[in-house]
Amino acid sequence: MSDAEHPTRASEAFFGRRKGKPLRERQVQHLETLLPELKVDLTTEAPADITTLYGFKPDRMRLEIGFGGGEHLIHRALETPKTAFIGVEPFVNSMAKLIGRVEETGVKNIRLYDDDATELLDWLPANSIDQIDLLYPDPWPKKKHWKRRFVSKVNLDRFARVLKPGGLFCFASDIDTYVNWTLMHCGAHPAFVWTAENAADWLTPYAGWPGTRYEAKAKREGRKSAYLTFRRL
Repeated sequence: MSDAEHPTRASEAFFGRRKGKPLRERQVQHLETLLPELKVDLTTEAPADITTLYGFKPDRMRLEIGFGGGEHLIHRALETPKTAFIGVEPFVNSMAKLIGRVEETGVKNIRLYDDDATELLDWLPANSIDQIDLLYPDPWPKKKHWKRRFVSKVNLDRFARVLKPGGLFCFASDIDTYVNWTLMHCGAHPAFVWTAENAADWLTPYAGWPGTRYEAKAKREGRKSAYLTFRRL
C-alpha cells in the first residue's frame, strides 16, 4: 500500500496495543487527575504561539513521539528546564508511568498527548517545533507491516510543516531495516538533509544521552543502535 493511498495518515495504525497489565490505584488516579492538566487539548484551535501552553517562555520547543518508559523525556526535561516538551504516547501503562515521574520530579516543562501523534502534528502550528525525537519506534519487522512504520512520506511532510527551518528530526533504532528505511525516506524528501559527516556521527549516541530500556535490551541481545539526525532545510 503506497503513501498516496493514505493521504492523511501514515497507515491504519503506527502503534500496537493500547494497554498492558492492570494499573495500580495510584496510577489510575494520576490518569484521572494529572493527565487532564497536562494534556494538549486538540478540541480547541491551536494557539499561534504554542509556547502559551506553558507557564513560562521557553527557549525551544521539542516533541517526542512514542516516549515509551519516559526515561529520555524526563531526563531531557530536567536537563534543559528552559526547553518546552510535548510527549506523545498512546500506551496507557507508559503514560501512567511518565505522569508518576512528573509528579515525583515536579518538572514543569512537559505537556502530553495520549493518542495518535498524527492528530497532534496536524493540530500544531506551522514552524512551531525546534526538534522532533522518534526514539526506538515500533519497527514493525515483518515486511507486510512496513506500511505501519511511522517514518513515511506523509509523516515527513507533517514534520516538515511543523519544524522550524533548521529544526532537527532525531531518530534512533537498533533495527537495521528500519534505519535503512529512514535513511531512504529522508534522503528522498526535499525538506530534510542528513547531518552525518562520518560513520561515528550516526553510531555515537546523542550528547547527554541517558539510554533507554529498549536500547539496553538491544545491547543484551547483541544489536547495535544507530542515531540519525536530519535537519529541516
